Amino acid sequence: MAEYQNIFTRVQIRGPLHEGVPAPSGSWGRQGKPFFSYMLGQIGNAQVGPIYLGTLGVASIICFVVAFEIIGLNMWASVNWNPIRFVRDLPWLALEPPAPAYGLSLPPLQHGGWWLLAGLFLTSSLILWWARIYRRSRQLGIGTHTAWAFASAIWLFLVLGFIRPLLMGSWGEAPPFGIFPHLDWTVSFSLRYGNLYYDPFHMLSIVFLYGSVLLFAMHGATILAVSRFGGEREAEQIVDRGTASERAALFWRWTMGFNATMESIHRWAWWFAVLTTLTGGIGILLTGTVVDNWFLWAVKHHVAPPYPHVYGHVPNPTLTGAGTTGTGANP
Repeated sequence: MAEYQNIFTRVQIRGPLHEGVPAPSGSWGRQGKPFFSYMLGQIGNAQVGPIYLGTLGVASIICFVVAFEIIGLNMWASVNWNPIRFVRDLPWLALEPPAPAYGLSLPPLQHGGWWLLAGLFLTSSLILWWARIYRRSRQLGIGTHTAWAFASAIWLFLVLGFIRPLLMGSWGEAPPFGIFPHLDWTVSFSLRYGNLYYDPFHMLSIVFLYGSVLLFAMHGATILAVSRFGGEREAEQIVDRGTASERAALFWRWTMGFNATMESIHRWAWWFAVLTTLTGGIGILLTGTVVDNWFLWAVKHHVAPPYPHVYGHVPNPTLTGAGTTGTGANP
């Protein structure tokens, strides 16, 4: 038995290889012969496999591969099929959505049609994978908490690429597929609507994001700190408190001022993480559909000062016509 573990070491449990609990009748069998991996055991369970795919899993993987191929081949074509340029410029390559002139119509493949197809298959892949997570949870007799956490992330994805563009009447409102082009789209989106940082739901999303980091780090640190007493067996400690959970609770009372149990911390972390994308999606959905300028909204509701002594009067661009086609004004 290890007398002491620090942050950088981990005891790897090596018992007999096992297939897991029996799968329900009618399910696919688990694939592959299980084996141990020391390197993977450093970050997770040392046993690898067997793997369960199932109908939903296979369908999700197929849809993802199709979307990945459409995006990748379009990016490669944009550099004239030059492999060196493709590898060098990959972070800057993009598959762009249709131009605003196409609205919600189906454009030619080279003018945004490929983007629509990629989005269709990628969305199908995510929804199929969600159904797989939900179904696996029910068939194993466990809670569906993971499925609903994943659904919160899918909500933000759908708001960005599907729901908001539908409400705005143009696929061109959606972000492109690509690394830096997506970041550039985020910056221009924020500037276009008066600084997204003034969006109250964006503020909440950042609070829950930072809160998630803090909660997960503190929880992980607490469990590592009491792992010498068996604290990693949290399910046992929840229903039958041992010295690990007693010491962890005492530590939290002494340092944080309130008690956190082996069960309650997971509820806190789950809610904080789920609310990050949930509130973020609400903030994006309101942008352009309900609020045209978040800075002016913040000034009106006394969230931000108007800065008249620095910038002078800030006119509402939706009332002055600034940025509209044919006015000659700067956007």
